[in-house]
Amino acid sequence: MAAPLPPSRPRIPGSGLAKGLAVTLRTMTRKTVTEQYPDVQPDLPPRTRGVIGLFEENCTVCMLCARECPDWCIYIDSHKETVPAATPGGRERSRNVLDRFAIDFSLCMYCGICIEVCPFDALFWSPEFEYAETDIRDLTHERDKLREWMWTVPAPPALDPGAEEPKEIAAARKSAEKLAAQQAPPVTEPHADEQARAAERPTRPQGDSKQQTDQPRPDQPKPDQPKPDQPRPDEPGPDQPRPDQPGPGQGGQG
Repeated sequence: MAAPLPPSRPRIPGSGLAKGLAVTLRTMTRKTVTEQYPDVQPDLPPRTRGVIGLFEENCTVCMLCARECPDWCIYIDSHKETVPAATPGGRERSRNVLDRFAIDFSLCMYCGICIEVCPFDALFWSPEFEYAETDIRDLTHERDKLREWMWTVPAPPALDPGAEEPKEIAAARKSAEKLAAQQAPPVTEPHADEQARAAERPTRPQGDSKQQTDQPRPDQPKPDQPKPDQPRPDEPGPDQPRPDQPGPGQGGQG
């Protein structure tokens, strides 16, 4: 058998009306916050999806955006041009040239698929939202208008300081440094000739300074003194008689 419900408190007549009036009075006493649009532009989030901007230089007319669009609101026209060979004897190439790029914003549902599938970063989200028209046919904007919206695209957020540098940027930096090194004139060191001449000079033995090498050593005779085993030029040899001594054939007076 179920337990009996607790007795409910008696309801005061007019309590709901009093609560509503209390909310009204509380709101009336607060300061109103009114955005003065269009004199003051609203602060939009950084990832606002307003319109789509076109960076025409990156478009290669690959038609991926038009094929993947679920609403088929992108219209692209192009033609082919022949590019002459860059080197003599090379082969000519053909490239696609963009003639028309238009988006019908009356059909666009702002899914962003065209921006995601573009492999060359030619489409970007712009926070612009003031493109209302009185005629629905004027909501199809051509590439000139899309190019103007491109300059309102906010800058991408800063990368993580610990993130790895993209391979494309690293390759571009290496190519620029290599090209700059090839174009720069050779740098000659001011002391290069002196170093070359110093290398050609005969080297002194280590431990002997210039003063030590110029002065004779104690065990070496001076330049003006003869060696001990060499007779002087003015002194007769051992086999020659001296001037003050008689020779072997000369006797003394007696």
